[in-house]
Amino acid sequence: MEKDSLCNDFQNIVPVVQLRHKSILDIISKSEESTAKINRAVIKSVTSCGCISMNATKQQYDKETLQETKKSLSNHIDGELCEICKEKIEEEIGEHLYYIAALCETLGLSLNDIIEHEYKELKTLGLYSLL
Repeated sequence: MEKDSLCNDFQNIVPVVQLRHKSILDIISKSEESTAKINRAVIKSVTSCGCISMNATKQQYDKETLQETKKSLSNHIDGELCEICKEKIEEEIGEHLYYIAALCETLGLSLNDIIEHEYKELKTLGLYSLL
């Protein structure tokens, strides 16, 4: 993967614009808050807007192969996000990414390296990586 990536650029701009929430404690608590905002935006897409609905049922893992199991699993979402809900969820995910990048920067970690490592593991192990 290319070293001059968008992830690196994103992580490098975070400390430039970060005035508040510089403490590791602030970053962690704001990250948790942003997770809650993402969840709330998804829930409002169902309960307030109605552009999507959730139909959760028990997942069946009794297939013969992992590929068959993968094909039979559902994400439990019916419908598609409207533009308003999509924009709101993207905004909340963007804010969450900001705090993830701030956490990486504060701890001296590379967001790009973390994503690259996870990508390589997923690519190498495929379906077996998350078992």
